[in-house]
Amino acid sequence: MSKLTIRIGLSLALAFSAATALADTQQWPAAKANAWYAKQRWLVGSNYIPSDAINQLEMWQADSWNPAQIDKELGWAEAIGMNTMRVFLHDKLWEQDADGFRKRIDEFLALAARHKIKPLLVFFDSCWDPNPKLGPQRPPIPGVHNSGWVQSPGKAGLADTANYPKLRAYVQGVVRAFAKDDRILGWDIWNEPDNSKEGEQFAQVETLLPQAFAWAREADPSQPLTSGVWHNEDWSPQGKLNAIEKIQIEQSDFITFHVYEWPEVLERRIKELQPYGRPIIATEYLARGAGSTFDTSLPIAVKYNVGMINWGFVLGKTQTSFPWDSWQKPYTGSPPVVWHHDIFHADGKPYRQVEVDQIRALTRAAQIEFDRKAGKKR
Repeated sequence: MSKLTIRIGLSLALAFSAATALADTQQWPAAKANAWYAKQRWLVGSNYIPSDAINQLEMWQADSWNPAQIDKELGWAEAIGMNTMRVFLHDKLWEQDADGFRKRIDEFLALAARHKIKPLLVFFDSCWDPNPKLGPQRPPIPGVHNSGWVQSPGKAGLADTANYPKLRAYVQGVVRAFAKDDRILGWDIWNEPDNSKEGEQFAQVETLLPQAFAWAREADPSQPLTSGVWHNEDWSPQGKLNAIEKIQIEQSDFITFHVYEWPEVLERRIKELQPYGRPIIATEYLARGAGSTFDTSLPIAVKYNVGMINWGFVLGKTQTSFPWDSWQKPYTGSPPVVWHHDIFHADGKPYRQVEVDQIRALTRAAQIEFDRKAGKKR
């Protein structure tokens, strides 16, 4: 064999290897994403954190981990037909105790599966406290909405590029542990990545977000990836998306979005996203005082086959029954006229029985239709 032949062979091999690696870090074809979605029941659930945890750290750390509480609360979700939950992880948990964190995720997945719930797991988050700290978490501020939530990776972790290998180890460690696990619906790479981010911080997120997608894809998950758009006036292909929104749309296997507005806005948002030809799931909605409610939102979602995951499941330390204006005027004297988020009181009593009845009825009807199409007899 000549040296030229060897060089050509090596060049072709390297080119094939590079092409394969590139393919592994690319967005799923729309056909693959839609085939995945067709296998799911109509997806309905909540952003979930147990009532005894103020944030992601308190939910997952060994000293405050409470599987019995989680099991009880997920039972309430199963009883009204919910089949997914959006659940936040945190990079510091992996740094603190990777093996323990992995085991607790596995335990959570077992509890969720017992209740026929497939969670969407979230890696990073740009919302609220930019200085997360491990250990005991501070108590809730009386009368204030979500007063203890923390960002991941946090301001310091985002700014320090030397920290990025740790972030990669976190993402890939979690994904590799559960890459073929059908108990997981999918991976939400970053919640509202450009929230409160301007100038240098915006640029840092713009740099890190596509890397985070690539890290997850390099771990070869069988589950799809996403990151939800949440602001801007127009999310359509003709809309003026900012740089981070473009990354979110171009990298997401299925499209996710947040909407806390009137039902006509929800419907408009869905129509803006339909031209991308991918499954669509609202991963945050429900702000009763702002016009986003179950009774008006869910029928629209049924009409367009859009999955729906509302913010807030059970009243607890996050205090998300208080409206956003509680940041300026805490509700310490009297409760709000209506709950902002959340479905259940801490004892399992529904905030509004008519809401859980509607969720149960719609999910039951969707399940019957899903089974009919699958040829299953009831």
